[in-house]
Amino acid sequence: MDLTRVVLPTFILEKRSLLEMYADFMSHPDLFIAITNGATAEDRMIRFVEYYLTSFHEGRKGAIAKKPYNPIIGETFHCSWKMPKSEVASSVFSSSSTQGVTNHAPLSGESLTQVGSDCYTVRFVAEQVSHHPPVSGFYAECTERKMCVNAHVWTKSKFLGMSIGVTMVGEGILSLLEHGEEYTFSLPCAYARSILTVPWVELGGKVSVNCAKTGYSASITFHTKPFYGGKLHRVTAEVKHNITNTVVCRVQGEWNSVLEFTYSNGETKYVDLTKLAVTKKRVRPLEKQDPFESRRLWKNVTDSLRESEIDKATEHKHTLEERQRTEERHRTETGTPWKTKYFIKEGDGWVYHKPLWKIIPTTQPAE
Repeated sequence: MDLTRVVLPTFILEKRSLLEMYADFMSHPDLFIAITNGATAEDRMIRFVEYYLTSFHEGRKGAIAKKPYNPIIGETFHCSWKMPKSEVASSVFSSSSTQGVTNHAPLSGESLTQVGSDCYTVRFVAEQVSHHPPVSGFYAECTERKMCVNAHVWTKSKFLGMSIGVTMVGEGILSLLEHGEEYTFSLPCAYARSILTVPWVELGGKVSVNCAKTGYSASITFHTKPFYGGKLHRVTAEVKHNITNTVVCRVQGEWNSVLEFTYSNGETKYVDLTKLAVTKKRVRPLEKQDPFESRRLWKNVTDSLRESEIDKATEHKHTLEERQRTEERHRTETGTPWKTKYFIKEGDGWVYHKPLWKIIPTTQPAE
């Protein structure tokens, strides 16, 4: 059964939009920026895999499964992260950060471009570009390091007995303009288990990362827990040089706990996600946001949920959803196509309208 048109109870909502959840995948901007610092193509692919595997634990907050708000068509989310340059690793073998949460105050009236010279800035924007099917586009960039990532995701949900499965259809592309490289990647499936008792989330499925220019790739498997025995949240990965058919790095562990990286030279590195520094995103105050920005759009629902006023939250949620249905019927009757604000349809995907690769020329360094 397709859940796209099923309205789920308000009490299972987690007080943030799906668009903001995608932003939380970027909560380790130091690891993101460090990808382009890699001295070799092999190093950069391994760094990307480390960033990718550490991105899910903050996006998937809490032990109990909660569902983000389904974004309204035209809904957007904007934020940024400010990262001290001294905290961005220059070596793939440097030990992982064990600091606590790095707090940055929300933006007030200042421009996102006004940042100190001792810091990098990562900017993020997401937009719900389609309602049926539900498709989100998101884009992040670090202008100073000439790197950006563009992705589109269609969330296909269905009942699986006592579980709900969500397939993330789509792909992302990381562009490292300093190296003239593109890394194409897919996303795992998500499962909400035990939905009638105490629901919990696990990831599952095989995903791939490929860089056509360098010939390096990674295969990543998120293992679902067997019915009897077995560990929760287990993940394994291999980074491979396709031209020589050589495995240069293996990874094993849990995506929300500890990851072990074993390199071809025999060295081993451990990344403890429970101690990994999380940089809080910077978001403009509600009064400075547009009406269709996520936090302002869902404010009444969020406030009601925080006060445990479930009936009132349900009413506010219904008002938003009914307005969306009414506007969609009107567009259908008048033959008026929906116009997106930040993303452009290209083939089967969606691309940010002002990507960094159109502004900054790609360099082709010799290796």
